[in-house]
Amino acid sequence: MSIKNIRLEVMQTLEKSIGEFVDKYLIPVEQIWQPTDFLPDPQGDNFIEEIKEIREISKDMDDDFWVCLVGDTITEEALPTYESWLLDLEGVQQDPHDNSWAKWVRAWTGEENRHGDVLNKYLYLSGRVNMREVEITTQHLINDGFDIGTSTDPYKNFVYTSFQELATYISHINVAKIAKKKGHKALAKMSRIIAGDEMRHHLAYTDFIRHIFQYDPSEMMLAFHHMMKHKIVMPAMNLREGGAEKGTLFDQFSNVAQRAGVYTAQDYIDILEKLLKDWDIQNINGLTDEAEKARDYLMRLPSRMQRITDRIVVPDTKYDFKWLQQPELKI
Repeated sequence: MSIKNIRLEVMQTLEKSIGEFVDKYLIPVEQIWQPTDFLPDPQGDNFIEEIKEIREISKDMDDDFWVCLVGDTITEEALPTYESWLLDLEGVQQDPHDNSWAKWVRAWTGEENRHGDVLNKYLYLSGRVNMREVEITTQHLINDGFDIGTSTDPYKNFVYTSFQELATYISHINVAKIAKKKGHKALAKMSRIIAGDEMRHHLAYTDFIRHIFQYDPSEMMLAFHHMMKHKIVMPAMNLREGGAEKGTLFDQFSNVAQRAGVYTAQDYIDILEKLLKDWDIQNINGLTDEAEKARDYLMRLPSRMQRITDRIVVPDTKYDFKWLQQPELKI
């Protein structure tokens, strides 16, 4: 049987348990929070006063913080890109059959969609960012798409989502910590709740892989090795401002996120170490010789990356993001 067919068989086997995964890791629509739970109520008597309070508190947050929050918002709002490649995986496609995997992806998308909604509205109310420039960057990011190096391989894609969901958890939880320290309690609570969603999703995708290791350990190990050897591509990799080329903003944004302590090179290593532990990589049995070599590479990788990370010097350069500039007057 070909590798592709084995993957399809494993996906079909896991599909039988999707209902259990949904019950365990996702929350019914009627029970989960919605963006309006954290925003001023436009039908309430205190709507204007609550907006004024948000704008006043927002003045105390520095530019690096707002750049990070804008970046988080934009990557959350690029959700159509993420859903489209997940629906194209072997064993997940909507056509010709509407299978349970496709239902999982749509339910996951529904939960993720709320993150961009609430953050976008909050940025709008804060008065601290140029929303038109933010919207331009968001549209570019969706238009440009991105290649995460997985093709339609579900094993590689689930490695990516396991890693990336934890990365977004870290980013949002660090934003929450900074906001709380500055007395911005509402934003801190919002970011903490979003982080909670990301952690649940991370746990789901790591559970998928844990099951795959039981059915197809060698190919799953090789897929994990492939993704880490070629590095996890960040969703914001192709960030650009209006009038700029694709990807020209990512390095600046990455430097600011590292400088602010929102997402760092050390976080990348910590995530890798957590995945190695969660999947008990050192104790996986029944591997081929090639998969054994892949496991050895993965176990050594954190220390290799640590030596490089320890030498990183984050620049303190002041970047002029259009996101934070005043809109041009139009006559």
